[in-house]
Amino acid sequence: MAEKQELTQNQYPETLCRTYAFARRMHSTPKSFIREILKVTEDPGIISFAGGLPNPDLIDVDGIAQAAAAVLREDGRTALQYSTTEGYLPLRRFIADRYKKRLGLNVSPEEILITNGSQQCLDLVGKILIDPKDRVAIERPGYLGAIQVFSLYEPVFVPVDLTSEGPDLSALKAATVRDAPKFFYCIPNSQNPSGITYSDKCRRECAAILGDTRTLVVEDDAYGELQFSGRSPVPFKKYLPDQTILTGSFSKIFAPGMRLGWVCAPPPVMDQLIVTKQASDLHSNYLSQRIASRYLTDTDIDIHIHKIQAAYKKQRDNMIAAMRDEMPEGVTWTNPEGGMFVWVTLPAGCSSMEVFSDALKERVAVLPGIPFYVDGGGKNTLRLNFSNSSAERIAEGIQRLGRVIRSRTRQT
Repeated sequence: MAEKQELTQNQYPETLCRTYAFARRMHSTPKSFIREILKVTEDPGIISFAGGLPNPDLIDVDGIAQAAAAVLREDGRTALQYSTTEGYLPLRRFIADRYKKRLGLNVSPEEILITNGSQQCLDLVGKILIDPKDRVAIERPGYLGAIQVFSLYEPVFVPVDLTSEGPDLSALKAATVRDAPKFFYCIPNSQNPSGITYSDKCRRECAAILGDTRTLVVEDDAYGELQFSGRSPVPFKKYLPDQTILTGSFSKIFAPGMRLGWVCAPPPVMDQLIVTKQASDLHSNYLSQRIASRYLTDTDIDIHIHKIQAAYKKQRDNMIAAMRDEMPEGVTWTNPEGGMFVWVTLPAGCSSMEVFSDALKERVAVLPGIPFYVDGGGKNTLRLNFSNSSAERIAEGIQRLGRVIRSRTRQT
């Protein structure tokens, strides 16, 4: 029997491709650059700053194991059964109570839907809001996971440049007037990829601009609990409660492999989200919900989150210090107030794709910034993850990367 040859999408013979009538949307949906890179970096000898992985040492395996054992012992048959689309009510109550405690938001559990990670939130939003050719405003650079999932529904993206304070206000206002986008997708806290946290002033002014329009706000708060100061900035949901769809995730503070996120939305929007989720997967993993709820009942989650914040702040400081020592003149970077990423801008003419290729030869992986742009930008930008590397690997990896960039800048 002939050995089977694995073919990539671009290697399939044209005659074979013609036998499959793929939906048009698949031609405009980009592959996840991160997922492709992660395949390369499975080699433990490669120091990877490319992914967006939480630090596995900060996952409370023992606490989760105890919670899982308690759920299975006390109510295993129910926990292993089908459940409601909306999600486990005590878990939704916890989220609503925490919104009140942290952010002063008055939302009910009925305004919260448990999802399979916050990525599913974006998919559900795309399904209920985007028709082909609809305008969707997005930060520039924007989160590539959102770009990928929204692309399935064939919108026209309207990029809004980010400044160090948040969106460029004149560009946001012009976009709302000119394009009347269905929604503005944003990550106000420790934005992915830039690491920027919107200033309070910028949030108020953005809300004032958007409040005079029919444009919804899709506020992705995946990193809101990871602010190193411990401060919780005011969300758009506070300023525009009936105009904002707020998403959250347990992946960054609990366990990403359990795939638990949620969406908080006004009742008319929630009704549509529930119908769409029913059609998609009936409900999110009920056992994971029950385990998470038990864990959050038995554990002081604030102590755990403070531990994560302190660890990530130290890792950020390690990366910034190493870059100051190793990066050549002309390279700049952000100094994030939270989250997991540093955004690097290379000198003009220094290609991030060439740096990426050369860095892999040095056994260090970085993420070129190009996939974060919907308009072909980012050719001299990189995103670096600091949350998943030890101090020693950060120092060594940045030293290797510095050598690569110095070599590249000498050639430009």
